[in-house]
Amino acid sequence: MVMAQSVQVAIVGGGMVGMSAALGLAQCGISVALIDREEPKPASGEFDLRVSAINRASESFLKELGAWQRMDHSRIAAYTGMKVWDKDSLGNIDFAAEDYQQPDLGHIIENSVIAYGLWQQVSEHKLIRCILGAPKSVAFGEHEAWLTLADDSMLSARLLVAADGANSWLRQQMNVPISFRDYGHSGLVATVRSLHGHDKVARQVFLPEGPLALLPLAEDNLCSIVWSLPPEQAKGLTECSGSEFCDAITLASEGVLSKLEVVSERAAIPLTMRYARDFVLPRLALIGDAAHTIHPLAGQGVNLGLMDAKLLIEVLASGQESGRDLGDLTLLQRYARPRKAAAQEMIAAMSGFKWLFAGDHPVKKGMRDIGLALVNRIPGLKRKFIEQALGVSTNELR
Repeated sequence: MVMAQSVQVAIVGGGMVGMSAALGLAQCGISVALIDREEPKPASGEFDLRVSAINRASESFLKELGAWQRMDHSRIAAYTGMKVWDKDSLGNIDFAAEDYQQPDLGHIIENSVIAYGLWQQVSEHKLIRCILGAPKSVAFGEHEAWLTLADDSMLSARLLVAADGANSWLRQQMNVPISFRDYGHSGLVATVRSLHGHDKVARQVFLPEGPLALLPLAEDNLCSIVWSLPPEQAKGLTECSGSEFCDAITLASEGVLSKLEVVSERAAIPLTMRYARDFVLPRLALIGDAAHTIHPLAGQGVNLGLMDAKLLIEVLASGQESGRDLGDLTLLQRYARPRKAAAQEMIAAMSGFKWLFAGDHPVKKGMRDIGLALVNRIPGLKRKFIEQALGVSTNELR
């Protein structure tokens, strides 16, 4: 007979957000079980298709956890500038880190590199029990929740955390309703080699069919691309020849880095907005993509999830110090209220941007030109955009 195990917090989902939460809680003296299908592997060979733009707030958080120091820094690309423009238009914005006395504006990092850095910390912590295999069932009692694990053993916890992604099993088991909207686009991702070096500048061009981002990787002539496109167009670009794709991406980027050549597989990922009605229930908290997914337009999805983990850690650590039940709904609401507001704000902003920058209607194009020009010329407005990108306030930039 397999004996039941007990921890204070059980986290379902061992991705970047789930591991960050586990590590932060354990560092606060809270016992954690981290449950996922498989453990992360170190990155090797070609750059992965899935990358994240990690802002200053997330960088600081990952450093606090000790995970940043464990990452393979040969695969981390700091970017010191950003250029944003509207195709066939005079509207543009340029940002430079030196204008704000910053060493950089963020880092482009493969998701696998972040995950493995976290895993090295997580796997060594004595208060974290790592469990491989998908859980089978869940039940909730008055004082604890129970998970039936892949080996049919039982695990009890004061709190369960759903960090198992956009199609969260745990969220579905609890019948948490979600708002859902299909953006009607797919995100085309690939790695491209450019004739000209990227010079550590992240670039984004707004096209009638959808925005295209060129994100600098650790090699000066390599960029990760994210191109938001109608599904059929994205599918066609994943299936066309390399030379056809090269022509299409070079034309779309207006030759800003001269000729582009695809050097990886190409994938098209459906883009949807999801927003859970409840981020918390008694003995349950949702974080990361289990709670919300947004359009990749501003590259803020992972940063949003990491800040979920950070606040949940702070709330539970405070509860632990004061002897509170970690699954108490009143305590958990201290996490849910601000994070729901942050997610709502980001979803609304992305929806507004998507509407404004979609298509080539003359009125919207005029609005874009004026808006981009104003932001570029007014220091206060420009600084607000930098604060959003870095995830830190004006005072922290001084």
